[in-house]
Amino acid sequence: MIVNTQELYDNIFKDYPDVLNVKQVSELLGVSTKTVYGLLKTEALASLKVGREFRVPKINVMKYLNILEPQLSNQTTA
Repeated sequence: MIVNTQELYDNIFKDYPDVLNVKQVSELLGVSTKTVYGLLKTEALASLKVGREFRVPKINVMKYLNILEPQLSNQTTA
């Protein structure tokens, strides 16, 4: 199934900042913050640690959901 990344971004991600905190990630994914911490701990969801808090770029949430268009995912790995 091909998902238009721009359309998805406009519908779901546009109201959030480019770098999310754990609470915002849990809202986006519809899971608890405990689940998000579990994803971060197992590195299933890539993040940055700023002080004692985790920050997750929106692009990493999209990668986790595996909804990026092939061109974009190739650009980020090159």
